[in-house]
Amino acid sequence: MSRSHRNTHGETLIPALETIGPSAGVKQEDALSLYPAIECRKSGFLRVDKAHRLYWEESGNKKGVPVVFLHGGPGAGTAPTYRRFFDPNHYRIVLIDQRGSGRSTPEAETENNTTDHLVSDLEQIREHLGIERWVIFGGSWGSTLALAYGQAHPNRCIGFILRGVFLFSAEEIDWFLRGMGRFFPEAWRAFTNHIPADERHALLAAYLHRLMDANPEIHRPAAAAWCAYENSCSRLMPSTKKTSRNDAYYAGALAMARIEAHYMTNNGFLRPNQLLDGMASLKNHPAVIVQGRYDMVCPIRAADRLAQVWDGAAYRIVPDAGHSSMEPGIRSALITATDEFRSLT
Repeated sequence: MSRSHRNTHGETLIPALETIGPSAGVKQEDALSLYPAIECRKSGFLRVDKAHRLYWEESGNKKGVPVVFLHGGPGAGTAPTYRRFFDPNHYRIVLIDQRGSGRSTPEAETENNTTDHLVSDLEQIREHLGIERWVIFGGSWGSTLALAYGQAHPNRCIGFILRGVFLFSAEEIDWFLRGMGRFFPEAWRAFTNHIPADERHALLAAYLHRLMDANPEIHRPAAAAWCAYENSCSRLMPSTKKTSRNDAYYAGALAMARIEAHYMTNNGFLRPNQLLDGMASLKNHPAVIVQGRYDMVCPIRAADRLAQVWDGAAYRIVPDAGHSSMEPGIRSALITATDEFRSLT
């Protein structure tokens, strides 16, 4: 059955495309372009507890509809490119580096870094910026945090645009650590070979032990191995771009790897099935779920399960894409969704 959100006049606002058919794959030359690059209009740091200070920034229309971008990882941080998913004439675009990520301090910090802390941080930043309600845009771990925040504060959410859904189940964690190796055996072999053979039975614990080590000679190569594995599995077509391993690279890699391993060790600080069980509070919120058919980092099963319990969500499967938000089909579907949301707001 076709489902969509309508306004009070009965006009369809978000067409419910439950799947994008095989013939609708988006070629590079046909993909929607990101909006033009824009500068940050204002930025700052908000102290959320004695240790943590969060970087935030705003761009676009200062009187526009607020939209908050929730980055992945956890630990990945934001980049100027992420402003470009949104029409700057319509949206007040808010980017936040979560605890330990990006420009937030302390760098790569795991103490007092849980899902509940991040949900509370979003509320503190919303209040600090004087925002009543905002659109929630999140991919990968950002989709996890979007759901956790939305279920805790549904009245603060206009709607949701989610990509590469991750529900933080034990099944998904095990897939990341082992299952991706079925399709990327060479990447998985490099990932596991970083750990001595007698510790590989507890791969996550072995990595976390090294990533938490204060010695850069130990945590830097572990972070590089972790991130190389994840990056190798993130696209349908591998990137040929070479990454230079300078100090900035290692800082970002450490935040990503350490915080991801910290959250995986603690099952995302979520109860089993917590996010699916809590969907009743969001049943009337408009949503678009964008999922690459061949997403190996966050397999489609999680997005499909979410779509089945979210009545009214538009579920859009991109047939020729993996995990990255910058793949042509994923990028186009996300820009289409943010454009459609203009009619809701």
